[in-house]
Amino acid sequence: MTRAVELPLWLLVLILAFATVTFASHFLFPSVRWFFRKRLERAVARLNEKLERPIEPFKLARRYDMVQRLSYDPEVAKAIVEHARKAGIPEQVAFEKAQRYAREIVPRFSATAYFGFGIWLAKLLSRAFYRVRLGAFDEARLSEIDPDATVIFVMNHRSNMDYVLVTWLAAERSHLSYAVGEWARVWPLRTLIRSMGAYFIRRKSRNNLYRKVLSRYVRLATDGGVTQAMFPEGGLSLNGEVGEPKLGLLSYIVQDFVPGESRNVVFIPVAMNYDRVLEDRVLVSADIKGSRRFGLRFKYVARHVGRHLWQRLTGRFHRFGYASVSFGDPVSLVDYLDGRDPNDIMEPLGHELMSRIRDVVPVLPVPVVSAILLQHDGSSHAEITDRFEALVQNMEAQGAHVHIPRSDMNYAAEVGLRELLLRKLITKSGEGAEAAYHIHGPDRLVLAYYSNSIAHLSAEIEPIHISDLTPAEVADAAILP
Repeated sequence: MTRAVELPLWLLVLILAFATVTFASHFLFPSVRWFFRKRLERAVARLNEKLERPIEPFKLARRYDMVQRLSYDPEVAKAIVEHARKAGIPEQVAFEKAQRYAREIVPRFSATAYFGFGIWLAKLLSRAFYRVRLGAFDEARLSEIDPDATVIFVMNHRSNMDYVLVTWLAAERSHLSYAVGEWARVWPLRTLIRSMGAYFIRRKSRNNLYRKVLSRYVRLATDGGVTQAMFPEGGLSLNGEVGEPKLGLLSYIVQDFVPGESRNVVFIPVAMNYDRVLEDRVLVSADIKGSRRFGLRFKYVARHVGRHLWQRLTGRFHRFGYASVSFGDPVSLVDYLDGRDPNDIMEPLGHELMSRIRDVVPVLPVPVVSAILLQHDGSSHAEITDRFEALVQNMEAQGAHVHIPRSDMNYAAEVGLRELLLRKLITKSGEGAEAAYHIHGPDRLVLAYYSNSIAHLSAEIEPIHISDLTPAEVADAAILP
C-alpha cells in the first residue's frame, strides 16, 4: 500500500486535471453559485421595493429549469407526439427539436444587466439623439391597475429606437420582456438581448411544434405575471401609418384565459412618434419595392455613421428633433370578456387596441410641417406658420395630444422647417418674409411617411400611399439610397 508507483508526467497531469474539475464542479462551483445567487436575491429584493410592479419569480428562475419546464409541458408533449407522427421520426428526435426551440426562446434575464447597464444605455441613447417628451399619461388611471394583474404594453412600431425609449420611460415601473425577431439573433447582440429578458421569435414560422413551444412560453410568462411589451403590427411601419394588428402573440396571451381562475391581463396602449426616424429612407424604399427585405448595405451604414461621428467631433451635430411617447386607456381582459364569446374576441380586441394606440399618437413639429407642404408646396414662412397653428388647433379640438416646443406655435413651425432643411428634404428660395419652401421631388414619400403618422387625427390631412403616385413619381422616388 505504501509502495511508490511511477507514472508518466502526462498521465499525472491528466489525473490532476480531472481531480480539479471534479472538485470544482461538486464543491467549488455550487458554493460560488450559491454565494452569488444569495447576493443577487438580496439585490433584487431591494430593487423590488422601488419598482411599482416588482420582478416576478418567473423571471428569476434559472434558464435551465425554465427550458426543462417548457420541454416537459403537457401540451408541448402532445405536440411532440403529433410532430413525430406526421414527420415519421422517433419521438426522442422530436423532443430534442422541441428542446432546441425552448433554448432558443427562453431568455437569460439578468437584473444587473437590465437595471444597471440596460437602463443607463437606453437613457444615454435616447437623450443623445432626441429631445424626449412624455405625451398623454394618466398616472392616476395607470396606478389603479390591479397589482396582481399581468401588464402588457401594446405599441405601434415606428423605429428600432422604440425598444430603447419605452425601456427607459418604464424603468421606474417594471422590467419589460420584449418579443424580438430574427434580426436580433446575431452575435454578440443575441447575448445582450437575452440578458435583458427579451425572448426570440420566428415571425414567419409555420412549424406547429415551434409555435406550440412559443405559445406555451408566452402563456407561462403571462400566468407568471411577467410585464411584457409587444408590437401588434408585427413589424416596422413602412408608410408611417399605424397598421392593422397581427394576432399571433395576442392569441397566445388570450388563449386558455379563464375569468376568475387565470391572472387578469391588462393591456396598456402605447404610441410613439418622432421628428426623425433613423430608418425612414430604408423603410420608404422597402415600401416602394413592396418587400420587407430592406437591403441595407454596409457602405450606406458606414457612410452615415462616419458622417454622424464627424459632426459630433466638430460640434456640428444637432439632435434629431423630438421623440414622444403617449400612454392610452388600459384594457382589462376580464372586463373586455364580460358578455362576449371568448372564441370570437381576437379580431375585435386587436382592432380595439390599435384604435386606442392611434388615439394617442403624439403630434410633433416635423409631421405637421410635412403635411402642410404636401398640400401647399411652395408656401412662404408666414403661410406655413398660419397653417401650422390652424392645423394644430383642429387636431387639439379632436382630442389629439400635440407637443408644442416652448408652447410657441411660431417656434414649433420653425423647428419643423429647420429639421427638414437640415436633411435637405425641402429647399428654401428667397429670404425673409418672401422665402418659399419646396419639397425635394424624390423625397416626397419621405415627407408623406411623417405626415401619414398623424393623418388619422385630422380630416384636413390626406394620407399618401404608393398607389396614389403616378409611375413616373414612383420611379423618381425609387432613387432613394
